[in-house]
Parts: sequence; structure tokens; C-alpha cells
Amino acid sequence: MYTIVIKGKPYGPYTLEQLKTMEIFPDTFVRKPGMDDYKEAHELEELRELLGFNAPKHTPQYFASFDQRLMAWAIDYFLIVVVYAIVLAIAVLFIEDKQTRIALVSAFFTLVPFTKFVYCSIADASKTQGSIGKKLMDIKVTNEFGQRLTFGAALLRNVAKIISNFTFGFGYLYCFLNKKQQCLHDVIVGTLVIKERLL
Repeated sequence: MYTIVIKGKPYGPYTLEQLKTMEIFPDTFVRKPGMDDYKEAHELEELRELLGFNAPKHTPQYFASFDQRLMAWAIDYFLIVVVYAIVLAIAVLFIEDKQTRIALVSAFFTLVPFTKFVYCSIADASKTQGSIGKKLMDIKVTNEFGQRLTFGAALLRNVAKIISNFTFGFGYLYCFLNKKQQCLHDVIVGTLVIKERLL
């Protein structure tokens, strides 16, 4: 039994035979028992076979908004800073030399962004497809087909963030001008940041 959305309103449930007689388009939102959210009709294999739709070029997804991505970034940075701050505090307790303490503090400001770069490169290519921050925000990184990134692609994406940073933030704000809400580094590498549900 399927529920469909017509002009923003849900109708149904209908059987497959009933759907066959109705005007269903590839982008018509459809939901059946067991699904957490609506999907476009051409995403469902049985509807593709029944109605003659082509398989989607990429799995349609809802794209993560700027504020979700920003919050994920802040969470990751906060966690890394906390870990390094604890390590630094413990180290300072056992080090009396002033110059060594200064060197440790200086290293702290270098290691935090480097650690985030390495961590995000690994996390984006992992099974979770994102860092702890992204996981908490229920978003993940994929290629243009909605698939998991290779480590090489994840590494290149994080390297490309340098370009977004050198544009004085425009590289990140570019997501407001892109229908898939991609930042500049996503466009360069061909990646998406998606969320599983509309709400």
C-alpha cells in the first residue's frame, strides 16, 4: 500500500494496481509501510518497473543546510580543542621550563587545525561518512551519486577547503547560490553533504 503526495497533500493508501491507473511522475513523493520518509517514485524499484521510469542518475537526497554544516564544524572543533587542552594542561603540570611550555602552547594552535584536517579526511571516508559533529547533526558526505567517498576523494575535499578559506568565506557562502547547497570545495571535488530526512 502506497501513500502519494499530490500538490503538497498526502493521498492513499493505494495498491500498485491502483497507482498504475493514476498520473504518477518520476518525482512524485511516495511512501509505503516501513519507510521513515517519502521518496521520489523513481527511487523505488517496483515503481520503476511498473511505471517505466528510469533509474535515478543519483539517489535523490535532502541537502544539509549551512547552519547544520556550521554546527557540525563547531562541534568537531570544540571536541578537538577540549582533548588538546586536557593534554596540554597535564603536560604543563610536569614541565617547569618556561620555554618548553611556550613551545607546547604554540604547538597547540598548529595541531588543532591539522588534527581536524586529518580526522575529517578519515571520517568522511569512513562507514559513518562524516565526523562526530556531522553524525550528531544527522548529516553525511557522499559523492554525486549518494555513495560513500573513497579516502582519496575525502582527502581531496578537505584540501580543497583551503580554496574556500582563501576566498574570505565566499567558498562556504556559495552554498546559498547552489541548488544542492554545495560549498565551493564540494563543487570542485564533486561531493555532497546530505541529510536523510526533510525534517
